[in-house]
Amino acid sequence: MAIFQIAEYQVKPDAIDRVKQAAQEFVHYVETNEPRTLLYSAWQQQDDPTHFTHFFIFEDEAAKDAHSRSNAVKSFESVYSPELVGRVKFTSYEQVATNQWLQTAAR
Repeated sequence: MAIFQIAEYQVKPDAIDRVKQAAQEFVHYVETNEPRTLLYSAWQQQDDPTHFTHFFIFEDEAAKDAHSRSNAVKSFESVYSPELVGRVKFTSYEQVATNQWLQTAAR
């Protein structure tokens, strides 16, 4: 069964560009190396660019575990962790409806 999660965090203003660059590199890694990560998208809040939200959908628990153990996660964490204002908040969701192809792939 698919796993739907978001991660939300805030960074110091002088770290915005570094975190954005690291997020872009990280998402590229996920795209090319994690076929069972069905979606990984990093977003920056328009009215407060220090706030970031990452949306992800894993095919199953094994895909989530493989993602979490990757060196790419550790590398990305090494960039944003020292710049955090507060903590990263992870929230899990259950999909209710969608207009995307993931509707069938994730069920």
